[in-house]
Amino acid sequence: MLTLEAISKSFPGVRALSGVNLEVRSGEIHGLVGENGAGKSTLIKIVAGAYAPDEGEIGFAGTPARWSSPRDAKHSGIHVVYQEFALFPKLSVAENIFVGHERCNRFGLVDHARTRREATELLRKLGVSLDVDATVSSLSVANQQMVEIARAMVRNVKLLILDEPTAVIAGREVTSLFDLLRRLRDSGVSVLFISHRLDEVFAICDRVTVLKDGRLVGTHDIADVTRERLISMMVGRDLGDLFPPGATKGPRGKTVLRTENIAVGERVREISIELRAGEIVALAGMVGAGRSELALGLFGAAPIRSGAIHLAGRRFTSMSPSSAIQLGMGLVTEDRKSQGLAMLLDIAANISGPSLSEVTRRGLIDRRLETEIAAREIERYRIVCRGPATKVATMSGGNQQKVIVARWARICKSVLILDEPTRGIDVGAKAEIYRIMRKLAESGVAILMISSELTEVIGMADRIIVMREGRITGELASREATQESILHLATSERAA
Repeated sequence: MLTLEAISKSFPGVRALSGVNLEVRSGEIHGLVGENGAGKSTLIKIVAGAYAPDEGEIGFAGTPARWSSPRDAKHSGIHVVYQEFALFPKLSVAENIFVGHERCNRFGLVDHARTRREATELLRKLGVSLDVDATVSSLSVANQQMVEIARAMVRNVKLLILDEPTAVIAGREVTSLFDLLRRLRDSGVSVLFISHRLDEVFAICDRVTVLKDGRLVGTHDIADVTRERLISMMVGRDLGDLFPPGATKGPRGKTVLRTENIAVGERVREISIELRAGEIVALAGMVGAGRSELALGLFGAAPIRSGAIHLAGRRFTSMSPSSAIQLGMGLVTEDRKSQGLAMLLDIAANISGPSLSEVTRRGLIDRRLETEIAAREIERYRIVCRGPATKVATMSGGNQQKVIVARWARICKSVLILDEPTRGIDVGAKAEIYRIMRKLAESGVAILMISSELTEVIGMADRIIVMREGRITGELASREATQESILHLATSERAA
């Protein structure tokens, strides 16, 4: 279906792609993997008509192709579903599906009845159950993704490109997406599946191509390559075990945080947990279980309706972010771009953000001191950049995440909450984040990690607490935890 031969692309000062070959066959799901900066995004944009290659040839559906715009690529049958969906939130599901292909009557006016009828039929064929009159803004992320895919089918899609499609969904939503992709493959549609989640690449893909530093490393049938081999191809070295060894020195330290039947917002109810110095506790559960809401409540970013938090030898029935910071708590939020980082500022400003008093002299920020602090953190956390003045918006996702972790690790003395700490970053950066987490735990910090990746939960946690619908359904020691036992508790009807 798609053939790329010796594709190269350069930007000022950067060689993004060098002689890349890629073949996506008709009716296959083809994985595309590589670290951040490997060239995946550039390659996608060339296929989608957003960029023109400097060198190389493109073949599509058996004929030479060169698109001058994304519109041309879509007209040829190529549709890309990016992480940030291109939907109209105030329009209905049916209207979004047929945007640009409106169903009109003989007077040239939009035929709303026909639009709803054909949208319902299309979703039925895709095996998706949605109210076509619902506004897109009212849908879950997973259902918005289904609307994007349905829109592609209206355009008679031949190649569907999915960029990190499971970054913001989990559990049954991933299963539903994969079922849909398999049905599309079986109907003859080709799928290019870009993901950092290697377990999912092995679960859904027929073949996989690896890029590194803008070059092709290799393409393999998924049955002929191991996870370890794929990681080695991606990072150019043998990582050994991805997860660092857990702490083995006797019992954990003293309790540093304890909750007493706290309720947060409308979802989280009667949560009692305990965190001890030097341990990593994972909070597992399906999307919507209330894990992020609990994290926000502990940090004071969401109100506690009832119950209490015991921290630093004191009992609190309410908390605020400023109080949490003063008590030695930090929070790495799930969405680093909108909630975690000041994207228009540099590394130095982002690292000093929660502790401005440290770098303030007579009401003014001491820029030299701020830069010195950032330089030390850049070296300590191996942040790849040009220096403290680097704008975080120009950095890879993995290095952005290190900036956030460095910020909180500096001032966090008791508890660090990490909400999806490796979402959207490559496997090499994940290994670095895991190493940092373990070192922080060894220094005596209690870490509460929220993650939707069960391999990450099992690989990193000393204990695992599972939630469902705002309540705790069970707790597992790392030595007894399996993906099956976690999922059983995550879908259990009865709270522990």
